[in-house]
Amino acid sequence: MKEALVVIDMQNDFIDGSLGTAEAQQIVSNVISKINAFSGDLYYTRDTHNENYLDTLEGKKLPVVHCIKNTFGWEIQKDVWNVGADKNAIIIDKPTFGSTKLAQMLSQKQYERITLIGLCTDICVISNALNIKALLWETPIVVDANCCAGVTPESHTQALNAMKMCQIDVLN
Repeated sequence: MKEALVVIDMQNDFIDGSLGTAEAQQIVSNVISKINAFSGDLYYTRDTHNENYLDTLEGKKLPVVHCIKNTFGWEIQKDVWNVGADKNAIIIDKPTFGSTKLAQMLSQKQYERITLIGLCTDICVISNALNIKALLWETPIVVDANCCAGVTPESHTQALNAMKMCQIDVLN
């Protein structure tokens, strides 16, 4: 089966940096295990902002500086990256929650299944899952809940339920 695994925003700032949470820290080992066990094509997204982040619409609505390009917080967590680097992972920098570039790249490959994991379930994971579903409505899209964390446990659960309603398969 031709499959893709998309690792969403497993960056230092989202794990234990400016927007980190205990829940994000707790999924790191699950994410590493998932990548290790996966044998298909591997993609990583990287939330990417510039120095003027606080002047952007997102920065005004979420005034916490994070994932500024070429900073430590912007980098993919080293253990998560190291396991994927050996698998010819493709990195996609994205300036916003969902990446249209990612969805377009995936749509050109004719995958039989696409799985998403990472951070944050309720912002970037759901945005990317819905973008991909919009282009690939006949391709099974899967989100592994054990490899995701939200801004809060409640918003994580709400996002998983919303994705289920949009015919995205959620593994628990």
